[in-house]
Amino acid sequence: MMERSTREAIIAATQRWLTRAVIGLNLCPFAKSVHVKNQIRYVVSEARTIEDVVVDLSKELTALADASPEQIDTTLLIVPDALADFTDYNDALFFAERLVKQMGFAGELQIASFHPAYQFEGTEPDDIENYTNRAPYPIFHVLRESSIERAVDAFPDAADIYERNMETLRRLGHDGWNDWMSKP
Repeated sequence: MMERSTREAIIAATQRWLTRAVIGLNLCPFAKSVHVKNQIRYVVSEARTIEDVVVDLSKELTALADASPEQIDTTLLIVPDALADFTDYNDALFFAERLVKQMGFAGELQIASFHPAYQFEGTEPDDIENYTNRAPYPIFHVLRESSIERAVDAFPDAADIYERNMETLRRLGHDGWNDWMSKP
């Protein structure tokens, strides 16, 4: 069983990444609202295998679907002890997306992916654009599709977020990213 202090440190590192990178650089204009309202559920998985990650994910899919959106709007399932290799993470992501369908949550819930070694197809490992999805740990972000739809309605240029994020990271560069993330 993971110690409480370890679990708290993992959540703190994830929250710091969320506030500095995701919210601080406005990589996701929808994140600030749920963060400020404390509607993000942070779950640290003790999984060490893909199979155990899928079990934990199935629990979190059910928990989010059953929860009131006013209480829990989204979940970050943090996996610090498994899936360190990005290829393994992608394999797990394939199973995770199948799980959403198998559990009958397609159209209700979806998964966004974050990983310390995230790499978009067609990029090099060190390309700065990959940092838009780099997190301190492998994370499966479980989102309500209804929340995404409301956010997109409120943000008229939602389709441009991806390109805007790439441009933000290109302007920052590696040195700028490291400097930004090193600040308290």
